[in-house]
Amino acid sequence: MNPDLVVVGAGFFGLTIAERCAADLGLQVLVLERRAHLGGNAWSEADPDTGIEVHKYGAHLFHTSNAKVWEYVNRFTDFTGYQHRVYSQHGGEVYPLPINLGTINQFFRSAYSPAQARELIAEQSAELDGKEPENFVEKGVSLIGRPLYEAFIAHYTAKQWQTDPEKLSADIISRLPVRYTYDNRYFNDTYEGLPVDGYAAWLERMADHPNIEVRTGVDFRDHREEYVGTVPVVYTGPVDEYFDHDEGRLSWRTVDFEREVVDTPDFQGCPVMNYPDADAPYTRIIEFRHFHPERDYDSKQSVIFKEFSRFASDADEPYYPVNTPEDREMLLRYRDRARNEPNVLFGGRLGTYKYLDMHMAIGSALSMFENKLRPHFADGEALTSGGVDA
Repeated sequence: MNPDLVVVGAGFFGLTIAERCAADLGLQVLVLERRAHLGGNAWSEADPDTGIEVHKYGAHLFHTSNAKVWEYVNRFTDFTGYQHRVYSQHGGEVYPLPINLGTINQFFRSAYSPAQARELIAEQSAELDGKEPENFVEKGVSLIGRPLYEAFIAHYTAKQWQTDPEKLSADIISRLPVRYTYDNRYFNDTYEGLPVDGYAAWLERMADHPNIEVRTGVDFRDHREEYVGTVPVVYTGPVDEYFDHDEGRLSWRTVDFEREVVDTPDFQGCPVMNYPDADAPYTRIIEFRHFHPERDYDSKQSVIFKEFSRFASDADEPYYPVNTPEDREMLLRYRDRARNEPNVLFGGRLGTYKYLDMHMAIGSALSMFENKLRPHFADGEALTSGGVDA
């Protein structure tokens, strides 16, 4: 193939760009993927012992309030009516998450009304004295007060991020809803569900176009000179890696999974159980059977993943940006470098060093297509990078 566009990385961002450019603009698109499969961390497959579909890189739950994104993804898959609910095992008891009226009343052994619960949390968060939260800890205390924060968030976060929570950005915990009703649905979004046929089938349909060639097991770094400067490139790998870590190494978090096949058809009664206490080495246990209750899995066993979080080394797949103040200073330097990189756009979670959910990555890719790639290929406008925020 003589490509019109090279996309580095076959996750949701990269595949959305490839599909739109191939289907809407008729471009020849070459997708280079370092892993042995497409789909990035969203890839799913059948467990070899139980036949249960597992998410190879941890639980992926699709949800969005963006109607444009929802319309787009429904071109490739139907969705189940699954609604995500999480529970947390703290001090020998199981509590519903996110923090809601049920959690509050169980934790404080009370029967507060919504108004009384609000008053209680306002009293417990008053230690900030109206100060605007500057970090993760202050934001957490402002949302739910210190007792609930210490019980359900503090140790969990320390295990999950392997970083002093005071160094973490406040916006990380802003994603967690707090409710003064008994609604324990985890997400607030308008649309939610899981792909009926699984993530692998969805991702493969996105790439199934005659103008798209996906090469797996290919490291872009080995072919960089072949493409950069000769053909437009959309790069979705780690931004610091693209520049050979010249400005320093951004800190990333990775996740290890301990797979176990258990001799029971139901291990924990729910898809996800958090373990926020300091004496539990893992952050949560995922039981994949519960993601698709509509499926008739013919097995007397179940498969679970115990999830352990740690800093990523050079040999690991980076999952999430840690985003300490030092990282943010480093990112500004990479952003300047990216703006001066000719005909290269940076996107996706790794390429922008942003915590993006699947729907956010897809929405960002659709925006890049409409605002940068279509004007370039259809109207001849110059292709200029907006840096790592492109």
